[in-house]
Amino acid sequence: MINPAKLMKIKSSWDLFCSNHPKFPLFLRAASKNAMCEGTVIEIQITQNNGEKISTNVKLTDSDAKMFQDMLDMLSK
Repeated sequence: MINPAKLMKIKSSWDLFCSNHPKFPLFLRAASKNAMCEGTVIEIQITQNNGEKISTNVKLTDSDAKMFQDMLDMLSK
């Protein structure tokens, strides 16, 4: 079960993140409208400050897409 206090802390952290990086939520909204469906491949690459890179990708299942949509709906309220 989710602790309501932790949920509020996550929401507060998300709001600060959005304030610091205003283009990222816009990107997520655009992606969720068209791209977050079964079969979509999400690729993530992280470049550390020393230049080292790590990356991965996932191919979404229908349940994955629904979970992402639920998360975006929860965080956008």
